[in-house]
Amino acid sequence: MGAGLVLLVLLAASVVLPARDPLLNICMDAKHHKSKPGPEGKLHGQCSPWKDYACCTANTSSEAHKDQSNLYNFNWNHCGVMPPKCKRHFIQDTCLYECSPNLGPWIDQTDSSWRRERILHVPLCKEDCEEWWEDCRDSVTCKENWHKGWNWATGTNRCPWGSMCRPFSEIFPQPRDLCEKIWSNSYRYTREHRGSGRCIQMWFDPAQGNPNVVVAKYYAWKKRSSPAGMEDVAPERDQAVCAPQWSVLVLLPLALVLIPEVARGCGSHGWGSL
Repeated sequence: MGAGLVLLVLLAASVVLPARDPLLNICMDAKHHKSKPGPEGKLHGQCSPWKDYACCTANTSSEAHKDQSNLYNFNWNHCGVMPPKCKRHFIQDTCLYECSPNLGPWIDQTDSSWRRERILHVPLCKEDCEEWWEDCRDSVTCKENWHKGWNWATGTNRCPWGSMCRPFSEIFPQPRDLCEKIWSNSYRYTREHRGSGRCIQMWFDPAQGNPNVVVAKYYAWKKRSSPAGMEDVAPERDQAVCAPQWSVLVLLPLALVLIPEVARGCGSHGWGSL
């Protein structure tokens, strides 16, 4: 009879305990990412908000701030010097990409020589996208999609032959154009605001906590409940997502057999003492 009680306890625990979510607190399988997130003693400059739990190293964070870093040999100044107010958004974009452990719901497989995974359609907060566009609208570039099509003959990106350097505002007429097109749809423009729990922030004050944690939880839940991503019904805020583990299916038939025996053997005193 004791074995039956133990079995019931195990069965109840397997239902109540939350399953670990594979979409949360993970790092991409990419060129400079760590295998799993963890604390970093010191991250450089704009990458510092992630120092308590990061997918990047201190060296990666330092390289992210250079005009032409060793991360990808990419030169922000391909059409003349990029103004600091614009460049800071690209640095912050790099920090988010390299350091954030909260991008799991948008990680997608890719066939690339330098990474096996990328992010796709990350819902960027309205303010982050529009401020990026506003601060860069007078900067100059020669390409709409910065992921491909460059002239790499010198070892760094240069404008392709025949292209012209033009203001961002001509190449990206609206904030949506910049945020969605520049990195092959890595981001998705949204009308969600910072603090809504429905959009990823590139900028945040670490003293107030990382707002992207709850956003990742929401979209992980949404992806599980509706793989097509079409449903807008939300779970309770910060509610732990519980999933029956495989042991429920294995133990349930046996439990149904033992429950009557346990009930007969224990009587009312047995159940009352549980």
